Amino acid sequence: MATKIKITPLKEYSLTGNLEIAPGVHLITFRKPWDFHPGQVVKIALNLNHPPRIYSLCSGNHEHEAAILFNIKEDGLLTPKLATMIPGEKIWVSEPYGSFTGTAEPAWWIATGTGIAPFYSMFRSGLGENKKLIHGVSYLNQFYFDDELEWAMGDNYIRCCSRESSCNTFPGRVTDYISSLEKLPANVKYYLCGKAIMVVEMRDLLILKGVPFENILAEIYF
Repeated sequence: MATKIKITPLKEYSLTGNLEIAPGVHLITFRKPWDFHPGQVVKIALNLNHPPRIYSLCSGNHEHEAAILFNIKEDGLLTPKLATMIPGEKIWVSEPYGSFTGTAEPAWWIATGTGIAPFYSMFRSGLGENKKLIHGVSYLNQFYFDDELEWAMGDNYIRCCSRESSCNTFPGRVTDYISSLEKLPANVKYYLCGKAIMVVEMRDLLILKGVPFENILAEIYF
């Protein structure tokens, strides 16, 4: 969930799909009536009696359906119930908003866990050219959409895994990977999406390596 807060009305939508793409991680879909900029967020609730939660859209802006990627938080009010819903059941969703949006300019996308959602939206919206995507997870089955991303992005798709190893992953966190690089391009944008501790550590590391502060954009998940 992203941290930005905005007062915007919610409307009712019917789910068209609910797919568990990894243990405890779901991708839900619903028909969208609006356009959006890839990287934007929406608010979601099961009814109007509970406060909504904020999620990045995880689908292309030209697709007929909107998708939301989330992991189940066992003590949460929303995700345990959302994970059990079937097509046809109703959820409440706001219109998209937010300024963490992709462009056609060269950039590095750096994500952890489900923080890959806005970058997958950018990728599905045709913004994958001139991009490097670095995705950090704890376990190998958490590289969501990896077959598609590897086929399309090749060597510009970097997988970092901290608790398991394979022949095509970097052994460590995304900050370890960036630390291992001798030089970073200073004239591109760096988009960061994940938990606050990663975003703060990565921002400090990028600045230490010569990246201007104004070239770093962040979206914090919690």
